[in-house]
Amino acid sequence: MKALLDTQAFLWWDLDDRRLSAAVKEIVQDPGSEIYVSAASAWEIAIKVGRRRLELPAPVDSYVSARLTDYRFRPLAIEIDHALRVATLPHLHRDPFDRLLIAQSQLEDLPILTLDPLIARYDVETIW
Repeated sequence: MKALLDTQAFLWWDLDDRRLSAAVKEIVQDPGSEIYVSAASAWEIAIKVGRRRLELPAPVDSYVSARLTDYRFRPLAIEIDHALRVATLPHLHRDPFDRLLIAQSQLEDLPILTLDPLIARYDVETIW
């Protein structure tokens, strides 16, 4: 299965947080799955670290890069089409990072592994 991991799920996966659902764990652990992490998530993590709203066990650049490699997650770049798609989305969610993930999900035909109920209100498949 191909899927897009949202920022919170990415962090919870790495921290082995009990709040991560069994369904998401099963998908991420499946060796046949292709799990994508958006550059928007890396950007969001970097901003939170810079504002001291998130502490990581390593510098943000090495932390995110190492986790992508360790877990064999695939980076998903932000393309112009992704950014422009955000303008067509209904204003159900105010978080710009989540709105970009929604646009990427739509254009790349990737379900989003997320707990966020606002994301589920968009025309995207969510799995939790």
